Amino acid sequence: MTDAAASVSLRRAVAIVAALNLGYFGLEFAVALAIGSVSLIADSVDFLEDASINVLILLGLAWSTRAQARLGMALAAIILIPGLATLWMAWAKFSAPVAPEPVALTLAGAGALGVNLTCALILAKYRAASGSLTKAAFLSARNDALANVAIIAAGGATAWTLSAWPDLIVGLAIAAMNADAAREVWEAAREEARAAEA
Repeated sequence: MTDAAASVSLRRAVAIVAALNLGYFGLEFAVALAIGSVSLIADSVDFLEDASINVLILLGLAWSTRAQARLGMALAAIILIPGLATLWMAWAKFSAPVAPEPVALTLAGAGALGVNLTCALILAKYRAASGSLTKAAFLSARNDALANVAIIAAGGATAWTLSAWPDLIVGLAIAAMNADAAREVWEAAREEARAAEA
């Protein structure tokens, strides 16, 4: 595949992933608000963040290596936003620990898993193509798929225990995964910046 064809293919993949993330954000956010789920709020905000990241990547693919490295550093900061939103929601939930509706929680998590696995598969072959940019997109999709498995498990645990704790624990774990992904993207972007300056 020529460089031009590879670039067109990568742009198409990133655009599809951005659209999938934006579409599921709206659905999952509505369900999260309806059932009062910390983990779904965290995950839905994460879908919005992923859509934003992929739009920025689409714009940044034509930029210089130095500009891409700067964008990668900005994306590392953006990845932290869902974690902060989750912490805020979790703090509010601690004062009124009401369990979310387990069937809706499980179904929303399963739908999110399907979307994120699709996105991860689309991006897997491009994850090293443009350094920190595509690495950010791939890591986000991969981490989100892992988080969705945990949300499905939280739905089962909530149905069994009728407790708010499984949802809270998974929500906080999603925040921690986002922090680790942000660190990895930041480190990749720093390496690109050093290489561009050399």
